Amino acid sequence: MSEAHLGETFDIHAGGLDLIFPHHENEIAQSECAHAGRQFVRYWMHNEFLTDAGDKMSKSLGNIRTTGELLDEAPGEAIRLALLTAHYRDPLDWTNDRLRRARQSLDRFYRALTLPRDTVFERFGEAAEALRPVREALEDDLNTPLALTHLHELAGAINRTSSDAERSALQRALEAGGQLMGLLGQSPLDWLQGSAKADADRIEQRIAERAAFRRQRRFREADHIRAELGAEGVLLEDRPDGTTTWWQKD
Repeated sequence: MSEAHLGETFDIHAGGLDLIFPHHENEIAQSECAHAGRQFVRYWMHNEFLTDAGDKMSKSLGNIRTTGELLDEAPGEAIRLALLTAHYRDPLDWTNDRLRRARQSLDRFYRALTLPRDTVFERFGEAAEALRPVREALEDDLNTPLALTHLHELAGAINRTSSDAERSALQRALEAGGQLMGLLGQSPLDWLQGSAKADADRIEQRIAERAAFRRQRRFREADHIRAELGAEGVLLEDRPDGTTTWWQKD
């Protein structure tokens, strides 16, 4: 199959650490003998085990978690980020807390992308320079934990800057860095508002009523609306120019 689809020699063959011997060594012996000693694979990548409370996940132990089960608990993007938090050559212990922290990270990234941006004056050279540490981490044996650290640094810089042009360049870098790892590919508000987006008109109306109460210095009524929405799982992002966005908490 590999010869038919990839040729006699191809670049990358991956698999679990436990497949090095005898499976992959036998593949090399069989394939290279069948092709006059020509190289079978240029690069081998072997991942460490996925564990549950320190035990290897396996059908025999009955501790596996299927993708379908996980998708009932969290969006696929959060599952992907959780898996990327460990280097592929290090063991990854799967926990609910790891998944929760992955969702929080995505919330932070997407909130940074909702801040005002000025694409007209966006400085593309700055975006490429800001993205460089993320690229270098991924080019260094797919160091995804370090790449994610750099994404958090970009999100922090976006929140700190007062320059629209700089913010836009940093946001472009954050988006591009996330997408290199299959993240941040959807609309920020689609992620942040989730299922509450279906009720967006009513929520926006309540936010507008709250803004009117605040202008009238009727803070008790304004606080009541905020508490009411909070009880529904809707959090508001307040800035000096008003409520800039809202999202649904987990």
